[in-house]
Amino acid sequence: MPELDPLDLLDESEIEEALEDLPEWRQEGVTLRRDVEARDFPSAIRILNDVAIEAEKLNHHPDVDVRYNKLHFTLTTHSAGGITALDTELARRLDTVIGSHTRAHA
Repeated sequence: MPELDPLDLLDESEIEEALEDLPEWRQEGVTLRRDVEARDFPSAIRILNDVAIEAEKLNHHPDVDVRYNKLHFTLTTHSAGGITALDTELARRLDTVIGSHTRAHA
């Protein structure tokens, strides 16, 4: 079986399959979205700083909206015009980052 090119668009069944392992994420059109509520504003920024490190490792960056302690993440591969394996991989990495902050401050 040929290896999946991370820039190939995922079809609906591939997106649905990926979302089974990403329960905090939802598909909205050609994007994946997740909302996170941190304890406070400094906590939200610490999460965002760690997200930036993971995004740089993949050279794939989320769109992020910060509203005090709420973070709204949107993932899409603009150059491909939709959701690719890069988006699902970044979503997995973001879940790990967010989880580490949640466990550390629970």
